[in-house]
Amino acid sequence: MLPHAAVAAPQARPWTDVIVAARMLAVDPFGLGGMHLRARSGPPRDRVCAWIRGLLPASTPCTRVPLHVTDDRLLGGIALAATLHSGAVVWDPGLLAAAHGGLVLLPMAERVETRISATLCAVLDRGKLAIERDGVTAVVPCSLSLVVLDEGIDDEQVAASLLDRLAFGFDLDAFDPRELPDDIAHVDALTEVRARLATVTMAPEAIDALCRAALTLGIASIRAVLLAARAARVHAALAGRVAVETEDLDVAARLVLGRRATCWEAPGEAAAPTADDDSDATPAPETATPPQPSASDDDDARDEDANNPASLEDIVLAAARCGVPDGLLETLRTHRTRGATPPGAGRAGSTRLSIQGGRPAGSRAAQLRQGARIAVLDTLRAAAPWQRLRGAFTLAECGSVRRVEVRREDFRIKQFRQRTETCVIFAVDASGSAAMQRLAEAKGAVEQLLGDCYVRRDHVALIAFRGTLADVVLPPTRSLARVRRRLADLAGGGTTPLAAGIDAATALATDARKRGRAPLVVMMTDGRGNVARDGRTGVAATDDALACSRQLRLAGVPALVLDTSPRATPRVRALATEMNARYLALPYLDSAGVSREIRSLAHESMPCR
Repeated sequence: MLPHAAVAAPQARPWTDVIVAARMLAVDPFGLGGMHLRARSGPPRDRVCAWIRGLLPASTPCTRVPLHVTDDRLLGGIALAATLHSGAVVWDPGLLAAAHGGLVLLPMAERVETRISATLCAVLDRGKLAIERDGVTAVVPCSLSLVVLDEGIDDEQVAASLLDRLAFGFDLDAFDPRELPDDIAHVDALTEVRARLATVTMAPEAIDALCRAALTLGIASIRAVLLAARAARVHAALAGRVAVETEDLDVAARLVLGRRATCWEAPGEAAAPTADDDSDATPAPETATPPQPSASDDDDARDEDANNPASLEDIVLAAARCGVPDGLLETLRTHRTRGATPPGAGRAGSTRLSIQGGRPAGSRAAQLRQGARIAVLDTLRAAAPWQRLRGAFTLAECGSVRRVEVRREDFRIKQFRQRTETCVIFAVDASGSAAMQRLAEAKGAVEQLLGDCYVRRDHVALIAFRGTLADVVLPPTRSLARVRRRLADLAGGGTTPLAAGIDAATALATDARKRGRAPLVVMMTDGRGNVARDGRTGVAATDDALACSRQLRLAGVPALVLDTSPRATPRVRALATEMNARYLALPYLDSAGVSREIRSLAHESMPCR
């Protein structure tokens, strides 16, 4: 039975928690994974890094991984000069292999590419580095502890898979730098503490309490519980104990589980009715004053607490609640209620590989063609291991100058990563008085969306269809002044050439795709198409519109259909079904809602970076 009755209520201790986490990381740097520090570059972040580094033995290697590190530098590669000199493959170990048994700093982690995050996750999981490149296959030991330095402010986030593998995380910008201590005490007898860690035991009820706390906080990852259990054992070893006690669970829950919380549901709250469930219920007066306990009540309560100590689950849950960052749960609850993506999600845009320009992204084997740039060093590295077999050089044949035989299969071309721009194409039904009433919403949505386009480098286009034709009123642009000017001139009236409008949107989307943009069609119509593409009227117009919708679906263009009818109609829904588009009824949305739905659809339709 754990002695948890005498444990005091946990209190928020920002810098003290950072120090405790740093000392625990020094005891078990590999079992705890590492630490995530969200802060701008400055003295607080540098001092915490110095603490972590200073707590480890002096012989521990410390490696900093650059932001745009290449695979050769990170994983290792063929040492070109040595290989050419010896005629045999000489392998140059990368940063990760050299950091075995030490500390790795990852600055600007919010901008790290997915391939680097995936590699680090695999290393943290296995403690080994698998190398399969340049004709070399090997597995080398690679146990390391990772310190992730995150400078992201709004729209840049560190990969969630990487953060899931780190036990600790702190937002240093939220702490008062004036309370930052100059130095911290070192861990006495670090070797003995590490040896004691192997003998620390943990009761089953303690593990059960951590699991229940994780469920209550909405933590889905099992790694969180495993790391919390590991942290509790480390804290016990630091305190000189051979078994985990409630104080150790308190620290582990606060430091490991608190920052991962996604919801908070105190015991008994689930059964309480909400305002949505019972809207007719009379609300309780907000100014009601709770009854004040008397002195005798306090004495009775203390006696009751002494006789009935809090359960271990409640203590662990209270400790984890103390570690939840301020405002985190409220932010998550707000975005979950609105059905929007969390802050930052999807705003950084997607990227694609190119051979013509952008951010360098390594090289790949390919044939030389127009526009491609040869990666000279990578090509030589590919050719170097084969020189002895090819017999391309000998001192006797070439004198003092050695020649390297490069064949077609050795060529490597440079790759670049380009940011993909989104092109949102509004196709607006401008026919008749009903459509005219909805032009205001269309104009508002376009103008509101354009504000985000400046951040995301997106384009906006506008197509209006009325009479017998569909006109591209506004070609793809990011100019706010031009958009406002053309929108002001947009007029409506006449019949509805719905098929022509869908055709024009498909053609514009295809052209945008050819220009390297990601098209997205937003169709605003009441579905009353009465003019076919060949000028016929009646049922032929409806069939024509459905056929054009299928063409848009076959083109693979994501689309959003907004029903501008006074009431939602089946014909517009059928149109959306043929397009494989998302359907929304505009009477229930304003321009801000339209903009929010477009952002959500653009985020879902884009590939991951």
